[in-house]
Amino acid sequence: MLRFVLLSFLLLGLAGCQPEPPAFKATDISGASFGKSLALTDHEGRSRSLEDFRGKAVVLFFGYTSCPDICPGTLARYAEAMQALGAEAEKVQVLFVTLDPQRDDAARLKAFVPWFHPSFLGLYGDAAQTAAVAKEFLVHSVVKEVGGGLGYVLDHSAGSYVFDPAGRLRLYVRDGAPVPDVVADIRLLLAGR
Repeated sequence: MLRFVLLSFLLLGLAGCQPEPPAFKATDISGASFGKSLALTDHEGRSRSLEDFRGKAVVLFFGYTSCPDICPGTLARYAEAMQALGAEAEKVQVLFVTLDPQRDDAARLKAFVPWFHPSFLGLYGDAAQTAAVAKEFLVHSVVKEVGGGLGYVLDHSAGSYVFDPAGRLRLYVRDGAPVPDVVADIRLLLAGR
């Protein structure tokens, strides 16, 4: 009987020593009720939806090509992440959705988005499609008139969303998240976490 009690305590102690699975660095939003779909056109003229990228982790970022700081900085960080992922980068798709359909046509997106990384895709739609996708992903943007040749800028939501290879919305990555954190989270998703 004493042997049974000691064995029970030993097993309970070992069960408590099991390492917990690594936690995400970004905010885990698994099971979110928003961000289920999008239907836009890529900078090559192809109609695109999230289903087109099943089997890959998808990073979705909203912005515009005339953005003076947040958008190019974010795309540059994702380009660094792709480099750090090495061969695993082939299992990742970064999508940049413009919030400025008035200025960001296919040609402008094609000149801007792949400049950061050749695999990145710029997505656009007309004003109604853009508004629908922004609403679906709870993205806010406000037009702000400015002087000079720019005419206006957009104050907009600056975080990114990450989908796992099964197409489920999993993470919200805040603006300015460190590249090593982004890489670690993408690797967890690629590993089936």
